[in-house]
Amino acid sequence: MTRERVVVGLSGGVDSAVAAWLLKEAGYDVIGLFMKNWEDDDTDEYCTSRADLVDAVSVADVIGIEVDAVNFAAEYRERVFSRFLAEYRAGRTPNPDVLCNSEIKFEAFLDHAIALGAGHIATGHYAGVRQAADGTFELLRAADRTKDQSYFLHRLDQRQLGRTLFPLAGWQKRDVRALAERIGLPNHAKKDSTGICFIGERPFRDFLNRYLPREPGDMVTPEGRIVGRHMGLMYYTIGQRQGLGIGGEGLPWYVADKDLPANRLVVVQGHDHPRLAAPALEALDLSWIAGAAPDPSRDYGAKTRYRQGDATCRFALDPSGGHLTVAFDEPQWAITPGQSVVLYRGDVCLGGGVIERALPQDTLSAAA
Repeated sequence: MTRERVVVGLSGGVDSAVAAWLLKEAGYDVIGLFMKNWEDDDTDEYCTSRADLVDAVSVADVIGIEVDAVNFAAEYRERVFSRFLAEYRAGRTPNPDVLCNSEIKFEAFLDHAIALGAGHIATGHYAGVRQAADGTFELLRAADRTKDQSYFLHRLDQRQLGRTLFPLAGWQKRDVRALAERIGLPNHAKKDSTGICFIGERPFRDFLNRYLPREPGDMVTPEGRIVGRHMGLMYYTIGQRQGLGIGGEGLPWYVADKDLPANRLVVVQGHDHPRLAAPALEALDLSWIAGAAPDPSRDYGAKTRYRQGDATCRFALDPSGGHLTVAFDEPQWAITPGQSVVLYRGDVCLGGGVIERALPQDTLSAAA
């Protein structure tokens, strides 16, 4: 009997390595694929792509699978990085991991894998997928809630989910590392990657300054009092406390808003300042996993950032279906334009959109 071919995205990390091993043990014809997606300043000082490729090849040798390398740098620059820069230029704080997944890891990669004869692709993401009774595919939270990555995967569509396997859906991270050590994977103790998707860990301000001009300006209170200078609005995000450099006594300072026309950063004192909380938001660039929006008459849970518990909410769509208004039972802290709001029904991730702005109290009726 011919075994189904599965192409696994091997990043050089422990999660994708264990995912590949599990699939090989399950009897699949497994091929590893290492994606190189960034070429600018690809030096040993910052970028670990060469070291990651070495780790991926070493892992493949232990597992007993072939590994190939493919360069998606052009696709990454066009589909992800150009939008990343445009969002910063517009004063927002984008989430490149979300675009990375939908445009590269589950689009360019999927197309390449199908060309190799694969029935499915697989990754080391902590998430799950299942087929519902009506035949649609659902994106699920992972068993390890501390590592669940469904938030970053909420833009996947039915084609992508129907072709994807998540072998780590039911695993705890500690057990993944323990298994990796037991079977002799050389990267079993390798630390998890951080930084910008596929670009890696770099001094953020220096990196961004290479592509966008630095435009310093005033830091002001909501009343207009100047309390400091900022290095450029693109370097700051709503709710940021560190790196403001505002002296004086009293409660710590936080970024509350960006005044783009005047190039001013609005700051407030105290974590609980009312300017930092909002009861509702508007989102654009919507994406629904099922292909259509869920029933707006029900209550849902939502995240406005990755490291956040679900907030009970309800939502409304404008007649065109392109503008999403989400109203929360409790005001949410530091709602950030450019980040994603993601809706859940229990353990099922439904999709979401890109936050355009926080909304004040009098807009709650729009989502009732």
